[in-house]
Amino acid sequence: MRRAVFLDRDGVINRNIVRNGRGYAPVALEDFEILPGVPEAVGRLRDAGLMIVVATNQPDVSTGLQTPTVLDQMHDILRRQVPVDDIEVCFHTEGENCDCRKPKPGMLLRSARKYDIDLSQSWMVGDRWRDIDAGAAAGCRTVFVDYNYPQERRPTRPDLVVGSLVEAVPLILAALPKSS
Repeated sequence: MRRAVFLDRDGVINRNIVRNGRGYAPVALEDFEILPGVPEAVGRLRDAGLMIVVATNQPDVSTGLQTPTVLDQMHDILRRQVPVDDIEVCFHTEGENCDCRKPKPGMLLRSARKYDIDLSQSWMVGDRWRDIDAGAAAGCRTVFVDYNYPQERRPTRPDLVVGSLVEAVPLILAALPKSS
């Protein structure tokens, strides 16, 4: 079985748009900016043999705030700049009660089946309580990227708390079992 790092997209890989003490996904292509150091950090995880799967809620497509074309263009940029293996997307809104919208673990479970991932040996990295809850529900270790959003609910008991994905990578790598 494989080990993976699941990454939330907005706030972990690319810059959030912060309004009224909350982080929001960019909806315009010109606002989509990969955070500094992320391509290299993700490359280090891949070099260590970890699979990289982005797991992202994108309800702005279903509500009409963003078009599928713009989302596809953002993901093309992401794939060109960051060495990810797959991108799982949930388009549902909170009220639709699907099994894939974080905090539910559906995207992670689907990837685990698809790629033979051992979730107990994998990580979920996110900047919202939803990400941490999804990772925990899937059986992953969790890393909370803490931006101290004043209007956001805090996660309960992430395994690690960091200021960025770049800061998280050496901690994840240090926690990997040593080869004998």
